[in-house]
Amino acid sequence: MRKSLLTILLGAALLSTPAASPIRVMLLDGESGGPYHKWQLTTPVLKKQLEETGLFQVDVVTAPPAGGDFGSFKPEFGKYQVVVFNYDAPDERWPAELKAAFEQYIKNGGGLVSVHAADNAFPGWPAYNEMIGIGAWRGRTEKSGPLWYYKDDKLVSDDSPGRAGSHGNRVPFQLTVRDTSHPITKGLPRIWMHQGDELYATLRGPGRNMTVLATAHSDASNKGTGHDEPMLMVISFGKGRIFHTALGHDVNAMSCVGFITTFQRGTEWAATGKVTQKVPATFPSADTVSFRADIAALDPNYKNGLNGLDAAPAGAGRGGQGRPGGPPPNGSPK
Repeated sequence: MRKSLLTILLGAALLSTPAASPIRVMLLDGESGGPYHKWQLTTPVLKKQLEETGLFQVDVVTAPPAGGDFGSFKPEFGKYQVVVFNYDAPDERWPAELKAAFEQYIKNGGGLVSVHAADNAFPGWPAYNEMIGIGAWRGRTEKSGPLWYYKDDKLVSDDSPGRAGSHGNRVPFQLTVRDTSHPITKGLPRIWMHQGDELYATLRGPGRNMTVLATAHSDASNKGTGHDEPMLMVISFGKGRIFHTALGHDVNAMSCVGFITTFQRGTEWAATGKVTQKVPATFPSADTVSFRADIAALDPNYKNGLNGLDAAPAGAGRGGQGRPGGPPPNGSPK
């Protein structure tokens, strides 16, 4: 009798709570600025991370390579609530018609998630640079906009001349949450340690309608700027919402529970304007890296151990906790 009653109650609950439709995601890849950004490896990682939440239906759309037929490449942006860019291409790659279609999609309320080197793409496309807020490399200079970083706990713009884009050795580093009330970062520790990654610095751009959610200190002893550099940002463009993460150079970096959590939450927010996902108990602390071995194992080199990080420069500070060939000190696979 007890079993039957339990079955009835469970059945009633299922009938009274219909499953919500999944959030449709286009995951766009197909090109990067060099062989060091291996989108063929990182796209399956991003897809897995989204799908495991049960919230997303992900379709991978691969753009033609350089010299390919872009005349017939017409992604159906309107079928999706959010587009995730794991993609970095030069200005001339997309025809004007395709750029216009994407601009209109975002202006009308489409979502965008820019992952790591996607902020290198399209340096001369004004609308794209407004969407991502800040970017780097591919010839960006002061003409692309000011530098943006935190100083004395405030976001500042700096018109100093120079090229955009730099990073030191790939080592673990701390992130500091600057906006604790935003749905993406609400409930996260104020300071948390990120798995070994490229810490992007000297990012430039219009910075219009941009809110910096988290920064990381670019340590001068690790070829850094000495500034607290933006790592996680949100931007509005028309009715569209954009989440920009500068994290995620490779599978190793993407195995960090901090990256996974902010990517999953950021994608939900870009698509819907809210976040329903909880912060996992395994989220990293201020001095301990937390990574997932099942994600790290998606790198073919994982059989040789956790993807080896760059050697930390002598005397490195907060960024200098890397160790080639294994997890950082205090790190623990989750």
